[in-house]
Amino acid sequence: MSFPKIGNLAPSFKLKNQAGVDVCLKDFKGKKNVVVYFYPKASTPGCTVQACGVRDSRAEFDSLDSVILGISPDAPAKLQKFIDKYDLNFNLLADEDHAVAEQYGVWGLKKFMGREFMGILRTSFIINKDGRLTHILDKVNTKTHDQDVLNILRNGI
Repeated sequence: MSFPKIGNLAPSFKLKNQAGVDVCLKDFKGKKNVVVYFYPKASTPGCTVQACGVRDSRAEFDSLDSVILGISPDAPAKLQKFIDKYDLNFNLLADEDHAVAEQYGVWGLKKFMGREFMGILRTSFIINKDGRLTHILDKVNTKTHDQDVLNILRNGI
C-alpha cells in the first residue's frame, strides 16, 4: 500500500458523515482547500486531542478557505457521539469498510502492546481547490496537528 502521488488528483470518495449525510470530495472542488485526516478511533485519547485541536482552530481554517474532514472506520452513530461529547464543529466521515483508507494508503499493519493488527495509520492529506494533493503528513503529532496543517495552509498550497 502506498500514498497517492503529490500533484495528482486526490482519490475521490463519498462517505456518510456523523448525521448519515453523504459527503463527497468533489463537492469542494473549485471552492475550498480540503484537509483529510485519517484517525484510528473516535473518543480515544490521541484522537480526542487531535479533534479538539482542529475544533479550536476552526475559525482559522475557515479564514484560509479550508474545510476539515476527519475519517475513521467508526459508524456514523459513534461519530455523532464523539461530536456531541467534545462539541466538535466539523464533519467526521465513516469509512467502515476502510475502502477510502486503502485508496489513500493508510490502512496497514500496526503494533500496539506486543499485538499486531490492521488499522488506520494516522495520516493527513492537504488537497487544493483544484482537487490536487499538495501535502502528506505521515508523522502526525496529535497535540500539534492543527497548527502543523495551518502552517502549511498559511504558506500557500
